[in-house]
Amino acid sequence: MAKRALITGITGQDGSYLAEHLLRQGYDVWGLVRGQANPHKMRVSRLMSELSFVDGDLMDQASLVSAVDLVQPDEVYNLGAISFVPMSWQQAELVTEVNAMGVLRVLEAIRIVSGLSSSRHNGASAKNIRFYQASSSEMYGKAAETPQRETTIFHPRSPYGVAKAYGHFITRNYRESFGMYAVGGILFNHESPRRGAEFVTRKISLGVAKIRQGLQDKLALGNLDALRDWGFAGDYVRAMHLMLQQEEPTDYVVGTGEMHSVRDAVRLAFEHVGLNWEDYVYIDPVLVRPAEVEILCADTTRVRGELGWKPEVDFSALMKMMVEADLKHVATEHQYGELLAAASW
Repeated sequence: MAKRALITGITGQDGSYLAEHLLRQGYDVWGLVRGQANPHKMRVSRLMSELSFVDGDLMDQASLVSAVDLVQPDEVYNLGAISFVPMSWQQAELVTEVNAMGVLRVLEAIRIVSGLSSSRHNGASAKNIRFYQASSSEMYGKAAETPQRETTIFHPRSPYGVAKAYGHFITRNYRESFGMYAVGGILFNHESPRRGAEFVTRKISLGVAKIRQGLQDKLALGNLDALRDWGFAGDYVRAMHLMLQQEEPTDYVVGTGEMHSVRDAVRLAFEHVGLNWEDYVYIDPVLVRPAEVEILCADTTRVRGELGWKPEVDFSALMKMMVEADLKHVATEHQYGELLAAASW
């Protein structure tokens, strides 16, 4: 009988790649969606005939209990979150409700449906639903050491990072308190052509495509010196799945182990279309974070050694992939716009 997985955030970048991966593994895949129309459903539109959906909201405990009870999953992947870090300063309470309390609500739903009581030794009848929490390298913030590993202390530098730290710790707490198979994947920055346009790598690739097509003159960015460990989202979902296949639950850091600056990303993207980035990029102070996270780099020793996982797409290939996708996207969008304009006459 096929395993059944429930994914929150299935219409996001990670959720769409994970759904594809699990379907290839023979899973019965369900996505948690809020009742109203979701504009991001297009990310999984090509999979619609293979996916099932259930209504639920990370801010509504009862809906999550109903969803887990209906689906009866073997695995739950909690990828649902407000993931744009700068937004967390403008809407700190909302980000905390979704990214922190949302994790607690999913864990509670699993505990209730599984039949786990306040005692972790409550008999073998409890259903063993395995839980994956999407933790974040932003929890390290002002990093105490570089590279960062599973034991590196957290010093988050944004409301987003603080909320993610709560989600990570409450996941560990349910593992230790109730014997739940619950793990946190501390994923470093992972990008793709499906990334939202507000994220810096996609902002760069989209800006380059528009400049190349003559639709934009300049590209405004923040701190070009910030260093990140960037990888391909399609690679990272394989690590998520592997974490739930182990005998014992434990947390893992996932990244490439290599650092690149925002400037590196800009240079590679502009070079791919034969342009000099310095002719087009300027610094907008508004885009600099109130408390910057300067250096993030993963120590991948355990994820490579214990899970046998490694990334397949390097940073240069990732930026080229994103630029190529956006060149096609912009050309199609521009052509469609011209057709609409012509039709309106």
